[in-house]
Amino acid sequence: MDVTKLPFNHLIGLELDDPGSDFLISLPDDVKYTNHLGTVHASALFAVAEAASGLFLLRHFGADAGLVPVVRRVEAKFRKAGRGRISARALVAPEEASRWSAELARRGRVVASVPIEVVGSDGQTAVSATIEWFIARGAAGTGE
Repeated sequence: MDVTKLPFNHLIGLELDDPGSDFLISLPDDVKYTNHLGTVHASALFAVAEAASGLFLLRHFGADAGLVPVVRRVEAKFRKAGRGRISARALVAPEEASRWSAELARRGRVVASVPIEVVGSDGQTAVSATIEWFIARGAAGTGE
């Protein structure tokens, strides 16, 4: 699955970053994403963070059609004004991702908290966020 093709992500113009990059996903430098101060709007910064967390999970668990992930909770700290191209990276320790996989295999569900750093083209961290996902096995919308 390409998260940039999800209707909302496509609408706002999210882009995948190069596979060799630390960053997962970006929003191009464009005036249409700015606020009244001329910096990147908080909603745009949040959209990049949320999409990056989902992409991280997709890459970790694979495109397993049997998984249903749903955002459960979000914590975000807006640190600096976002400027230019906005990119996000996940800061998940490998042992934490392994724990998620083991719990999902054992219980059929897991709560995964994905720390995300959103950075502007100036190298400044604009947002530090943690996106908490509830992930379960079962078909979407079936209640399984």
